[in-house]
Amino acid sequence: MKQYKLLLVVILFLSLPVLSLPAAEEDARYSEFIRGLLNNQYMLENLRLIGLAEGAFADSKYDDAVKYAQEAKKYAQLSDEYVRLQIKIKDANDAIAAAQARLDSIKRANAHLKYAEIYGKAETAFAAALAFRSKEQWDPAKESALSVLAILSEIPGVPVLAAQYRVKTWRFDRDCLWNIAAKKEIYGDPWKWRVIYNANKDKLPKPGDPNVVEPGTLLDIPSIKGEYRAGILED
Repeated sequence: MKQYKLLLVVILFLSLPVLSLPAAEEDARYSEFIRGLLNNQYMLENLRLIGLAEGAFADSKYDDAVKYAQEAKKYAQLSDEYVRLQIKIKDANDAIAAAQARLDSIKRANAHLKYAEIYGKAETAFAAALAFRSKEQWDPAKESALSVLAILSEIPGVPVLAAQYRVKTWRFDRDCLWNIAAKKEIYGDPWKWRVIYNANKDKLPKPGDPNVVEPGTLLDIPSIKGEYRAGILED
């Protein structure tokens, strides 16, 4: 009986999941995700078999106890493999989502036009990430997505200067050519209001009066020193 008891203890110990996460992954963003994963079908079967093994041992059915314990060990291993795979999938999908978001934000700002070569390289890497994911090659999918972020890090995180501006109200927004020119996305200098005025006289209700600007008017914002401009500033 002592031999059976020792064997059962050893097998039951080996039947427990042995999954260990890298330190970088042991944070809040994984806690709920991992808790959900640990209720997978393999883990539930592992627990059921351990219970059977313990019950059989208590009834002195030692051969059955060992058999159940050995089965429990198999399902513990399957559970570990399943959890590791799901973590790989999540990491790949998170990296791809981050890469997509960065690509989209750069495109919304029209910075992809100024940095076309860099953006093109990032798009190529992103396409590779999607291709790897479609083949369920999770590690290279993650690596390719992370390379997108690395490539795009070469694009400065500065606001792109607007090429046009949608006029808001004077009453609530204090919009006038002076204040518009002062915006950092325009010129950052109120004294350059006349540049805007000269470029948009034909859009004003009174072309000879720069003080009258109708809300909703789409003003063109010319480049002064060849600076790159794109998009409409409406916020």
